[in-house]
Amino acid sequence: MVEMTELQRERAMGALGTESDREVRRISLTDLATRRDEIADEIWSAATDIGFFQVVDHGIDLDRVRAAFDMAERFFALPPQVKSRWPKRYNSGWEQLTQIRPSVGVPDQKESYQVTLSNMDGLWPDDEELPGFASTMLDFEHRCWALAMQLLSLFADKLGFERDFFTRAHNPSSSTYQSTLRLLHYFPLPAEADLTGVWRAGAHTDFDCLTLLFQRQGQGGLQVCPGKERDTQEWTSVHPSDEAITCNIGDMLMRWSDDLLPSNFHRVRSPGPTDHRGARYSIAFFAQANSEVTVAGPQGKYPPISAKDYLQQRINANFVKK
Repeated sequence: MVEMTELQRERAMGALGTESDREVRRISLTDLATRRDEIADEIWSAATDIGFFQVVDHGIDLDRVRAAFDMAERFFALPPQVKSRWPKRYNSGWEQLTQIRPSVGVPDQKESYQVTLSNMDGLWPDDEELPGFASTMLDFEHRCWALAMQLLSLFADKLGFERDFFTRAHNPSSSTYQSTLRLLHYFPLPAEADLTGVWRAGAHTDFDCLTLLFQRQGQGGLQVCPGKERDTQEWTSVHPSDEAITCNIGDMLMRWSDDLLPSNFHRVRSPGPTDHRGARYSIAFFAQANSEVTVAGPQGKYPPISAKDYLQQRINANFVKK
């Protein structure tokens, strides 16, 4: 099997590089129904520039975001011997220190719990162990899916696809649904340690069509390297805020668009001497097409591949086998 282009690119991205300021555009989704063309133009412009943008007025209530973060913290506070009862299986369940990016070759300094609706048998903490966890995450996952489909419908318009093209490709009622809600906990770091060249998450692109990332104010570290600056590895920080959702194009959508939409490298750097060094929490929703869907752009730039095979190859390249 020919090695995937994405993995070849990723292995070259482990250097420290340099840092520079660059605008990550913030786009309001207010009155989407009546401002659809205007918002689609704004998002397309941002996405084709650096592949990252932030949305506000997105319709997911901040109280629900905070409730999801609260449940994530409660989950990660459980003893490891308890969390290990729900071990990672394909793209669901709990793992820690098992994700090794091809760019750096060492484990990301984090743990995660992943929710993929079609693959959750035996992987939910029950209400005795963590009251309300499953119901909170199921509700939040659905809200993330609905927002992701709204945004993907704007890209469908721009690409000349039917408006519901991506919604049909990400059907949550199907047993082949692959989209994933991922809770992330980056471990606290020693106050005096020199962390130069140490990554909480090594440089990578996302596997999916579109990522929604929820971050907390004051818990930064996310950086993006636009494609045109990849050779010099010039990184720009994406600053978090409670009300904004950071969005980025993933490799699936890059392929579907024949590279019109770039899936750009990003990483989570370790904090500097004056930065917050406590635990960092984030929540990501990855819109990943159902397994039987064929990912192929209209111009045929890349060979067709099923979403299942595509995702499996990327997972195999990024996680330690247990």
